[in-house]
This record gives sequence, structure tokens and C-alpha cells, in this order.
Amino acid sequence: MRIIGGEHGGRKLLPPHSDATRPITDRAKQSLFDILTPSIGPGTLVYDCFAGTGSLGLESLSRGAKFCTFFEADRSAVARLSQNIAALRAESRSRIVPGDLFKWFHLSTTRPASTEASGADIVFLDPPYRFLKQHADELLQLALHLAHGHLRPESIIVFRHDEKDQLELPKLSRYDVRDYGDMQIELLRPVRTVLEH
Repeated sequence: MRIIGGEHGGRKLLPPHSDATRPITDRAKQSLFDILTPSIGPGTLVYDCFAGTGSLGLESLSRGAKFCTFFEADRSAVARLSQNIAALRAESRSRIVPGDLFKWFHLSTTRPASTEASGADIVFLDPPYRFLKQHADELLQLALHLAHGHLRPESIIVFRHDEKDQLELPKLSRYDVRDYGDMQIELLRPVRTVLEH
């Protein structure tokens, strides 16, 4: 596992402790960031949901994003994530939200001040593959929270999952799909709503 491009290109990242997470391959990450990099600038805010070791969020910071909020529930993964952030000296541009991100996003909707939510221009939605079957309702609710309180009209949501499992996320419109072996990456944007006068 490594950073592929930008300021820290070539730097190795500590891998996960276990096989509970499935890190994205370098080939898929390179292809994904070929698409995303034109949308990453000095003001770009990133959410790395189900961050694992932080590979996607840290790649964004290396390529010039302003700030990344990393969400991770597994304690050993949080420890690795902290080490990877420190190795890139990215502490001032990073925040880790440990624990249940579904609760955090619910709180951010009901009591916004309690979470200090920043909103995001790019959201990596990279749940464990089993979540699409076991926690579909929570993922649908998470998509609604994102769409209603965190996304700008041009925000990009990167949804990675097993290509056999599909889940239509509400209020988000798919504009690109890439297949890498048994992995699929969907790129989505908020659905544009026409305001009635």
C-alpha cells in the first residue's frame, strides 16, 4: 500500500492489521484518481467513510486537498490510520472520527453543532463488502444524511463495493461506473432539484 501521486507520491502506508478491510489496489486507485484529481484543489474538503488505513483520504491530501475527515470504527484500524497520518505529517489537515459513523451522521442532522460537520466536496463511501447486505438500511440513511446536510451541488461520491452487490443510494445520481475484477466503483453526484417559485 502506498501513496501514488502528489506531494507524498511513492510513500508507503502501513497496511491493515487484519483482512477485515480490503484495501483498494494501486491500479484501481490510480485509475480513480486520474478521474478525481481535476476536482481536487486547495479548498477541497474530503470525507473518508469506513477509512481503514486512510489510503483514499491520504491520497487526496497528497494531491492538494485542504482537509480530510476520516471515519473508522475498528480500534486497530484507527491506530494504523493515526500512524499513517502522522507519517505524512498531515495531522493539521486531518480529523479522525472513531466509532459508529451512522450515529455521527444522524447527530450531524439532528444537532449539527455537536459534530462540527464541515461538509465535503469528495466523499469516499467504502463500506466493508458485507454491509450492502447486512446494513443496507443504514447505508441508505447515510446517503440521505449526506445529500441533505453535507454535499454541495458539484460534490462527488465514490461508492466502492463488490460488483455482485448493488444498492441504489437515494438523492444521488450515478454518472460513471468502473469495474476492476470483482470490485466496482460508482461515481455519483447529488440529484439536482428544481426549486419551484
